[in-house]
Amino acid sequence: MNTINETNFQFQGQKEVYKGKVREVYNINDELLVMIASDRLSAFDVILPRQIPFKGQILNQIATKMMNDTVDIVPNWLLANPDENVAVGHLCEPFKVEMVIRGYLSGHAAREYAAGKRTLCGVAMPEGMKENDKFPEPIITPSTKADNGEHDEDISREDILAKGIVSEEDYLVLEDYTRKLFQRGTELAAKRGLILVDTKYEFGKTKDGKIVLIDEIHTPDSSRYFYADGYAERQEKGEKQKQLSKEFVRQWLIENGFQGKEGQEIPEMSDEKVIEISNRYIELYEQITGENFIKANTENVLERIEKNVSTFLENK
Repeated sequence: MNTINETNFQFQGQKEVYKGKVREVYNINDELLVMIASDRLSAFDVILPRQIPFKGQILNQIATKMMNDTVDIVPNWLLANPDENVAVGHLCEPFKVEMVIRGYLSGHAAREYAAGKRTLCGVAMPEGMKENDKFPEPIITPSTKADNGEHDEDISREDILAKGIVSEEDYLVLEDYTRKLFQRGTELAAKRGLILVDTKYEFGKTKDGKIVLIDEIHTPDSSRYFYADGYAERQEKGEKQKQLSKEFVRQWLIENGFQGKEGQEIPEMSDEKVIEISNRYIELYEQITGENFIKANTENVLERIEKNVSTFLENK
């Protein structure tokens, strides 16, 4: 199966290209951004050597659906989807923080808690919690937005304001939007028999100064979901929760001695493992959206994307 590792397009009006961990973003005339979701897989802030078939399409289509399902409460950057792997939207100046919000003690928060920490990003976590317990109310634990090759780092609200990374006026909007989006995401997940455990949101400013949601939203790469059915019983028995997220990739890496730390080698990923991960992503798509996943034709995937985007830009 053909996968998308990287793109090197030259679109009409193209100014520059930013290559992130899994997306490539083309600036068109300092007005539009063309965001292409590759099939690269990242974990622990490291890009893994193998690409996952249909992963980019899955993330792009989930993000698009979730943007459309939340635009009534928070404005976003999205204008169109000329291809299964592509989103086109307003060019924005991104805020250099990721707004992470957690409803449950899971993932990074649980690892910090197990290490004895009771404060995360300046926010207190109650004593006596077990992994995957629900917080009394969701907590916002921001991280700095890393440049290529660097790790995102936890940061407190106080440090964000003290360092002038975001103004207090803007940060209050980011917090408000984050809570509203998480509430809506929680409601959407509940309809699908899921619990939205934690997620991250990224925001930017348009040329006219409007704060909007950018990047992806409520995808398995940016969010963690539990199955609601049996959650309470599993917690009561101290069992692992049934997850719907990229955590299964992280766990496989951890079991094979890799957490992105210096000196560690990325374990070899067999063809069977690649297909297994692809199938898990398809399962994630169908569970989160309630729709059957339709695989795009990947025979000439780069030509397809280039043609669809070029046609869109010519006719906009």
